[in-house]
Amino acid sequence: MGVLDGWRLCPRCGHALEQRDGSHRHCPACGSSYWANSAPAVQGLLVRDGRVLIGRRKLEPQKGMWDLPGGFLEEGEQPEAGLRREFLEETGIEVELVEWLGVNIDPYGPTFVLSLSWVVRGEGEPVAEDDIEELAWFAPDALPAEMAFPSQNAVLRRWVEGR
Repeated sequence: MGVLDGWRLCPRCGHALEQRDGSHRHCPACGSSYWANSAPAVQGLLVRDGRVLIGRRKLEPQKGMWDLPGGFLEEGEQPEAGLRREFLEETGIEVELVEWLGVNIDPYGPTFVLSLSWVVRGEGEPVAEDDIEELAWFAPDALPAEMAFPSQNAVLRRWVEGR
């Protein structure tokens, strides 16, 4: 299922939408077009004393699973600023981006997320806030067996291999 599945009417004018090439809808009345894009998100690995900070999700999808702190970018927000904002919201820690880890695509409920990952640094004691119910520090040899999203296992492996 894609993000536009079930879209039949234009949200701007209410006219019937036309489907174009599977992931594109177009309104012949007002000229609006809609695409099923992966939503941009950011995540960070805060590392201290050789351990990485990981949070337990408070909300669906994947409620209760371990997840890297981060979240969706706001419209027009630069990724670096979005990661600083999300990290502060979820952990209370102001971070500085240190090392680029890469980009991945993951399923997120019925849609997909384009996730940008960095190693970050920050001071202070983290506190679980926003949509994180618990935070814990994990050593490289004691990482959770399964993360909330498949690519997070690969991101953590890259971090372990690059230490």
